[in-house]
Amino acid sequence: MFFRRFAIFIYAVLILIPLIMVMLTSMKTREETFQNPLGLPEAGINFDNFISIFYEQTMAGYFVNSATVTLFSVTLTLFFASMIAYGITRLNNWKGNSLFGLFSLGMMVPPQVNMVPLYSLVLNLGLTNSLLGLILVNIASTLPVAVFILTGFMKTLPKELFEASTVDGADNWKMYAKVTLPLSLPSLSATAIFLFVMHWNDLLYPLLFITDNAYKTLPLALLDFQGQYSTNYPMLFTGVLIASAPMVIMYIFLQRYFVAGMTSGAVK
Repeated sequence: MFFRRFAIFIYAVLILIPLIMVMLTSMKTREETFQNPLGLPEAGINFDNFISIFYEQTMAGYFVNSATVTLFSVTLTLFFASMIAYGITRLNNWKGNSLFGLFSLGMMVPPQVNMVPLYSLVLNLGLTNSLLGLILVNIASTLPVAVFILTGFMKTLPKELFEASTVDGADNWKMYAKVTLPLSLPSLSATAIFLFVMHWNDLLYPLLFITDNAYKTLPLALLDFQGQYSTNYPMLFTGVLIASAPMVIMYIFLQRYFVAGMTSGAVK
């Protein structure tokens, strides 16, 4: 027991030290960072960098772009994935297994492999430098993962519920909306958190499709603080904290559903 607690303590320290360093650096100037990188801010606690990053670096616009892309991508992916997963579980034959296998194949191809044909497709559709293009690409890239997770959960739902709904005269749409979705809330929440982190932190697709500053997302905008010969670490770390805040807040409010969704079906 002692060694277990000691190991957890060491792990917590290893996590907290970088976090504290990021928070302290975000309150320093560039000169302070290079002169005393491990010291406390000379001016004490101040939020000048946070104010500057929103008013001088137009970070608010990048934040809105990231929020728009992430919210639409997560919502639409969950919508389509839940319907597909419901259809797979209701088929419950070789057709359903074939469809599930087809989406599972989509998880085996790394995104980097598809960059050239995907860029050519988006360019031909005229969707480069647009948030709509990013949303569509995000949905297509993460739909297999969402289908895989939700199908695994929906297969654990008792068949008697659907049989009883059929006897009561419910069609597939009613069983999907009134039976499947309410029971799948823990799994949907866990998948939503997973997708949110993926889309919010995504750098590959914005870097590939976005060149106009008006459509940059937060991860892409943070690259502006890193130059070839010098890096503005205080502003970079300030941006990292701002970009991390929504994920932390979301997990705090949905952690109960996240844990329930990840453990659902484990004992069935």
